[in-house]
Order: sequence, then structure tokens, then C-alpha cells
Amino acid sequence: MSPLIGVAELAARLDDPGWRVADCRWYLGEPERGRAAYAAGHVPGAVYVDLERHLSAPEGPGRHPLPDLAGFAAAMGGLGVGSGHTVVAYDDRGGAVAARLWWLLRHAGHEAAYVLDGGLTAWLAAGLPLTAERPRHAPAEFHPGLGAMPIVDRDDLRARLAEIEVVDARDPARYRGEHEPIDPVAGHIPGAVNVPYEGNLGPDHKFLDPEALRARYPAGSAPVVVYCGSGVTACHDILAMTVAGRADAMLYPGSWSDWSTAGYPVSTGG
Repeated sequence: MSPLIGVAELAARLDDPGWRVADCRWYLGEPERGRAAYAAGHVPGAVYVDLERHLSAPEGPGRHPLPDLAGFAAAMGGLGVGSGHTVVAYDDRGGAVAARLWWLLRHAGHEAAYVLDGGLTAWLAAGLPLTAERPRHAPAEFHPGLGAMPIVDRDDLRARLAEIEVVDARDPARYRGEHEPIDPVAGHIPGAVNVPYEGNLGPDHKFLDPEALRARYPAGSAPVVVYCGSGVTACHDILAMTVAGRADAMLYPGSWSDWSTAGYPVSTGG
């Protein structure tokens, strides 16, 4: 099954008590803007899932360390998301942040997880309503299990650079090392190919068809590792690869924010 869901199907399920909708809007450098946007209007029934509070750990490698499974399960349960729920995540950036929730759910063994194709842009384009009313979900039991989404740390990645394909999901200028607005060193992991996550989307913010997505990514049989700045938009590339039929890509959670602080080799240029 596709990890994407369309707005018509979601709209038809809004009253289904077995479904949960998650608003994942978040903006770099403006930590409260996403919550404010949610308060002003969101998909009916949606809870707000904060990247830094719910989808990241306070400490760990990189700027957005992965939460441990127990912490993530507690966060989901507190929002009323339980193991028996089907979860649909959305944002207003074509899934750039929503894909992190999708990935974490799958990583925690929760298979009934989807991203709204086109996100809030597609929802509004379809003439569907928003609301400022917040849902009153009771706390739920979320039991994490053995997930399908593998990870790799920086030392393992460095040791395996000669045998794996590495995908960098950042914008081309950051990949080439022409500028670096956030992290201490500019450039990319040696041998990495640049597949910016924005290119997974069409003008309508919906994902390209599977064949077009397949053409964007390494086609060989070697294992694939994906990274970005802090392990968030890399999940978008993994989502796109899953849509394209390849669901075994590994995430480097610390990503460039971790690698660039370690004194490890760096490449620049195209």
C-alpha cells in the first residue's frame, strides 16, 4: 500500500474514531509559528505534533535527535494516538515535516501511518474546511514494536562509505558547500549524491508518480543511506523512495548537523 493518502479519502474518514490526524507544521527559526498556525485553523480533528517536543529528543547526535521509542510512545499516547489508530500526518510544505512523524511511526512498528499527499495546500485547494476547535482525545496506549525503518550512526556510516549509496536531501547550494547557514562546516559527506527533497513534489505540492520518483534515486542494489541537515527532510526522501517501491533506505538521524561537528571528511562541489 502507498504511504500517501489523498484529501478525499481523509475527508471521508474524519468522523472515524479509529483515525487520528496530525498537524506537523513547523518552521526553522520560528519555533512557535507552527503551533500558532494550528491554533488559527487546522484540519478538523487534527492534533498538533511539534517537531521539537514530540518528534525529537532533548539531547543526542545532531540538532533533532531521534526520541527513544519509550519517549515517542508516551508522546503519541498523550496526544490520544494509540496502537490501534490509523494516523495521517500533514504540514504545509508537501510533507517535509510530516514525513518525520510517518517515519517515526513506522520505526516504532506502527504500520497504519500515512502522509497527506499535497498537505494543507491540497486540502484547501479542494475547498475543504479548517477549524480552530481542538479535539478532545482521551490519552491512548501506544505500544512500540520492532519497526521497519533502519538507522545508521556516523561511525558505522563512515566505515561503510565504500559499499553504500549515500543520498543528501538538502538544497544543492548547501550540498556543494557554497553556503552553510546553520552547521559549522559547509559541504557534504564524501560520495553522497544530491537528491533535494523539494524535487519529489510537483507544482501542486503532491508527490510525483512512482516512476518519476524512481528516476531520482540510486538504482543499484547497494544499501542506501539518506541524510539532510538534522534528520527531518531526509525522511521525505525515504518516503519518496517508499512510494517508488524501495522501502529499505536507512536514515542517518544526526545527519549533517552531526557529521559536520565530528571532524570527519567533507567534500565540496558537485
